[in-house]
Amino acid sequence: MPTPGSSTPAAPAALSWGKPVTKDTDQRWCQHVTVEFHNSGGTAVRSGSVTFGTHIIGLLGIDWGTVSSTVDLPVPIAPDARTSPTWTVCVDAWRVPLGMHIETRDVSVQWK
Repeated sequence: MPTPGSSTPAAPAALSWGKPVTKDTDQRWCQHVTVEFHNSGGTAVRSGSVTFGTHIIGLLGIDWGTVSSTVDLPVPIAPDARTSPTWTVCVDAWRVPLGMHIETRDVSVQWK
């Protein structure tokens, strides 16, 4: 039992995220990518990064490769807060010849 005047330390941050939601742009080598984040912990998320895995898809649906790109996590994310930022994710135009497109399918996050 806590003594009067003392407090229980806040629980650490606990960040979770959803699958990427994409929207095409007017360039076949770019997409708008939205990811929802939720901090269910007791302290703010103060730093981190988001890495996207963008797949290059051929005319017949064949996955020709994946290109990774990393951006900063939009911090701080307060305790019990939700945020859904959108990034424009692009690969080099030469990687996406006419008839091909990209699909950003993978998201990994590192945070503190």
